[in-house]
Amino acid sequence: MRVAIITENFLPKLDGVTRTLARLLTHLEATGHRALVLGPRCGMHEYAGAEIVTTPGIPLPFYPELKFNFFRPLFLKKLKQFQPDIIHVVDPVVLGAVGVAVAKLLRRPLVSSYHTNLAAYCRHFGFPWLTGLMWRYNRFLHNHCALTFCPSPSTARALRQQGFQRVRLWPRGVDGTLFRPERRRPELRVAWLGAEDEASERCVLLYVGRISREKNLLLLAKAYRQLDHRRCHLVIVGGGPALAELRQALAGLPVTFTGYLSGEALAEAYASADIFAFPSTTETFGQVVLEALASGLPVVGLQAEGICDLVVHDEQGLLLDPTGLSPAAQVAAYRDLLERLVYERSTRERMRAAALAQAARYSWYEAMESLLRGYEEVMLQTEQALLAA
Repeated sequence: MRVAIITENFLPKLDGVTRTLARLLTHLEATGHRALVLGPRCGMHEYAGAEIVTTPGIPLPFYPELKFNFFRPLFLKKLKQFQPDIIHVVDPVVLGAVGVAVAKLLRRPLVSSYHTNLAAYCRHFGFPWLTGLMWRYNRFLHNHCALTFCPSPSTARALRQQGFQRVRLWPRGVDGTLFRPERRRPELRVAWLGAEDEASERCVLLYVGRISREKNLLLLAKAYRQLDHRRCHLVIVGGGPALAELRQALAGLPVTFTGYLSGEALAEAYASADIFAFPSTTETFGQVVLEALASGLPVVGLQAEGICDLVVHDEQGLLLDPTGLSPAAQVAAYRDLLERLVYERSTRERMRAAALAQAARYSWYEAMESLLRGYEEVMLQTEQALLAA
């Protein structure tokens, strides 16, 4: 199978989308398929056997790590040379929108994948009036595709409610050999807590992910400010455009900022913590939540899309339903959930077992094979339609 992937977002930027694409390319290579990636400038020309052809973009003023990427004539030339069996557009906005048109022009089977709730981002970044327009634009692009893959049942329901057609689940997986409780390192806890506290009852609260407005991190910062810091310590793993704002919100509190971590260093950070604090409401899956569960961490999050498919309240963690709560009431309620797990060791242990059992249900191999089955289904439908014409 020859798969052309057109994406607005790629490595070395680290997020759920780019990590999933890296997994997909690795799986395609391992299973004997060929891939071509058309995407933003990334400093790479090849990944997992796939040729990468890039284009410059214009950074968004409110989110410089994201760009408007433009379709180059070279892309069309590469597609014609590659002769893909199927074209996959990832979170189409600008580059992907042209990709939809080009796929129609070349009469190639076309699928899309939905990873990012851009309508919710409009609200978080101060453009609520764009929310409806973004939904309509997304729906228009995705409904030109034979299938739209999305990562979680709750996101699939949301898309269908918005009028998206032909939605198909493409779940995610987790590397259980990398993310596991046995990665716990006492010396890392000493670095975070100090030698005198490492063996104490003091809990490590961990956040992993991008530090940006849509992650709702000010809720965590305000809730943490109200906790007893003799009993807990916050560790923030990641970076992003809202880092300075978060540092200011946590000024004067016991906090460790590690910057971006990956591989074994990231796995050790998960396993060396006690509670995973994740207040985001804009996830379509929550890859870091699954990694936390695989590391044996109970999750304190919000009853929100993506997260609610991984965490059941009072089983793998605690979820706050923010519906109808004022901002101050949300802070108080989130603080109470964190505080409960900080003080209730037996509850943490019970949830730890449930977290590990939940994570064991997710396999990267099965996730990628489900996508490939979707590819094959669309290719067969296209072939049959051409024969019938």
